[in-house]
Amino acid sequence: MLWRATERRERGRCHAALATPHAEVEERRQHVQVSDGMTHTVLTVGPGHTLREVARLMSSRGVGAAIVMDPDGPGPGIITERDILLSVGAGQDADVEAVAEHLTREVVYAAPDWSLEEAAAAMVRGGFRHLIVLDRGETVGVLSVRDIVRCWTDDGAICRVPARVAVG
Repeated sequence: MLWRATERRERGRCHAALATPHAEVEERRQHVQVSDGMTHTVLTVGPGHTLREVARLMSSRGVGAAIVMDPDGPGPGIITERDILLSVGAGQDADVEAVAEHLTREVVYAAPDWSLEEAAAAMVRGGFRHLIVLDRGETVGVLSVRDIVRCWTDDGAICRVPARVAVG
């Protein structure tokens, strides 16, 4: 088969700060990195899969995106639930349409040492909800908006965005 699917429950450990003084919570928040919140185990598919096959895999694993590994491509790609929705909404046949024709074209990669604020700002600027995390050219995880919210909620839900990454 063209795909490798693995369990997704392996998540980064976000820093809980329930009974921590406010200054310490702020300090900890500023040091939460992408590697702390990303999903380490990802769903990987090939460009020849149909949209229906990928939708079934994503649904069964409870993920909103799959990494697409194309040996002829420039790097890992990504297909998201939004890409599938756009195709089906346009009346295309999910049993015929191949992943390669519906990949997100403008892929933005994150580094594990980015702050969650940097990742969130990149998502807002690009209008997407998932980042492929690369370390020395290798895919090491995926960070979703849900992962960021989970981390920020664990940390107290409110966080300052540094001016250098602020959108607007």
